[in-house]
Amino acid sequence: MIRVILCDDQPIVTEGLQVILRQAADLVVVGIAQDGAEAVELVARLRPDVVLMDLRMPILNGIQATQQIRQGFPDTRVLVLTTYDEDEWVLDAIRAGAAGYLLKDTPRDQIIGAIRGTAAGATHIDPKVAGKLFAYVAQPGNAPAPQSTLAVELSAREREILGLLATGLANAEIADRLFLSKGTVQNYVSSIFVKLDVSDRTQAAILALRYGLVDSERF
Repeated sequence: MIRVILCDDQPIVTEGLQVILRQAADLVVVGIAQDGAEAVELVARLRPDVVLMDLRMPILNGIQATQQIRQGFPDTRVLVLTTYDEDEWVLDAIRAGAAGYLLKDTPRDQIIGAIRGTAAGATHIDPKVAGKLFAYVAQPGNAPAPQSTLAVELSAREREILGLLATGLANAEIADRLFLSKGTVQNYVSSIFVKLDVSDRTQAAILALRYGLVDSERF
């Protein structure tokens, strides 16, 4: 069972999300927060698998809450669900450690699928938002890229796995695709994180885009 916390300051939104998530037998809402501070408190107490996080909220916004959750509870993944697609919101959420970024007009079946994927370690980026990321990383000096030698240090297999990771595949899916064990893929992913000096899959995916290891049309 995937344990989910909903964080949004609009009750009508959290009520609607509860109705949607009840359709999935493997998802359960264990808590509802109306601001970022409350979300951090609930995560500390309930230790959910996924937090579905809005961004613009009182007391502590979604960016700040995401950063605190990722620093204090790295096993809990944060999936942003918001109406804001402005560049600064998207980039700040990813820098804070969000595992994915969806807009509130996302169809309900895709929201459910994204929660499942996020819990499994996949990355989900709304296509409208992905375009902004591609534009950003394509501009020299914008994205904090590692030294070029780090890209060279990746083995052919690591580059292949990084490319698949950047398309949003979880470790188990990558393992099936490459006929490897899940443990072997996890070892490769850990090595990639060390070599690229990143802490999560979303940051690694951004660098994969910067190095041209994944086709933007695959998002």
